[in-house]
Amino acid sequence: MEDTSKYHIHANVTADGVVERSDVVGAIFGQTEGLLGDELDLRDLRQSQKVGRIDVEITSTKGQSHGTLTIATSLDKVETATLAASLETITRIGPCRASLEVAEIEDVRAAKRKEVVDRAKELLRTGFDDSVMTSEEILAEVRQHVRVEDITEYEGLPAGPRVTDSDAIIVVEGRSDVLTLLKYGVKNAIAVEGTNVPDAVAELTRHRTVTVFLDGDRGGDLIFEELSQVGDIDYVAFAPSGESVEELDHHQLFAALRNKVPYDSVSGLNEPREAVAATDGSATPAPPASSPPTIDEGSPEAPPTGSNRRPDPGPADADSSPDAEAEPSRPVSSADESASEDESEPETVYGHATLVVAGDTDRARFLDADGEILEEAPAADVYDALEDAETAPTTIVLDGILDQRLLDLAADRDVERIVARSLGQFTKRPTGVRVHAVDEIADEPPSE
Repeated sequence: MEDTSKYHIHANVTADGVVERSDVVGAIFGQTEGLLGDELDLRDLRQSQKVGRIDVEITSTKGQSHGTLTIATSLDKVETATLAASLETITRIGPCRASLEVAEIEDVRAAKRKEVVDRAKELLRTGFDDSVMTSEEILAEVRQHVRVEDITEYEGLPAGPRVTDSDAIIVVEGRSDVLTLLKYGVKNAIAVEGTNVPDAVAELTRHRTVTVFLDGDRGGDLIFEELSQVGDIDYVAFAPSGESVEELDHHQLFAALRNKVPYDSVSGLNEPREAVAATDGSATPAPPASSPPTIDEGSPEAPPTGSNRRPDPGPADADSSPDAEAEPSRPVSSADESASEDESEPETVYGHATLVVAGDTDRARFLDADGEILEEAPAADVYDALEDAETAPTTIVLDGILDQRLLDLAADRDVERIVARSLGQFTKRPTGVRVHAVDEIADEPPSE
């Protein structure tokens, strides 16, 4: 009956004498019998289960009895109210004078509705995940998962999938550093896992172009010192002082790798980390920028360039590698204003790539077939800018990582060439779009 009851009749019982529960129940059935007709006869209602069990709680003190009773019903409002009113006609319980007063008719469904509302509020507050991911965030998380899944082992050490076949490798401290590099598309890193450099890493350095990329702390100095004794190092890069490689964001990581210096320029110094830092914007001149690309992040169908091979220490190699970063900042005669204007707006893809990418602008530039600027946009918004562009560009210069989504849109918009800071991992590469990392454009500015 409790499962189907709609209302509960609550009444207070008072008797001038000592009475028990059975006396109260008998008085209710006896004194209401025939009072309301056959349809509301309490005995018939009990047998048809339209009225539930009569619950009575009564106590006696000093010759007086006081208590409460509860009757559950599945009748409608009018019938329940009529039945409740009939209880107040009871004047005797057993041999004692008594009175019943209805205190409340409780709507069971209203109580249940209140419980539902309270529970719904609690579920609304705690049961939902409020974080709603954008499309870009979903794709970025999936890509990161794929890259993390790509982590492999080389002789039991954490490594990127390209360590075994790449001409150049990056030696880092731990597994988290390898994961960070994979997150940004760098697949040729291997970890030494501590200050004790494994023999496998030492042997590997003798056959590859090696860049040591270490934390900017005392631990990084110790690993560099030991690796310089047991391995063969070509280039050295450090995270900013007090930071670790795993803490760097995209721009900090690639900036640190671009600022790598030849090992010979810092070997034997007491503070090699400070010497490397001095090449980034200080008065100390940077070593010649003759280092080959360190990062191996292209897809398998992108053939490795010749610059990934170990450089020949002979003088001819130094002459064949001009300082590409110094070229865009050549002094311009102040007497020739037109020449200055031409220099500020380069006419070649090389010039645009140098200004946009090498300048760390974090922007994208759209060029037409004549090399004229159609539009510029933040690198993070390049997809939307290309999608909304009225005139499709011939070339896109991007200070960022080129991903599959942007490449597909570029193919749909008939873009002929994309020059990016680095290339992501592609599952397919449209044949109509030429794709380059910035280092592939040219080894030197085009001759005038």
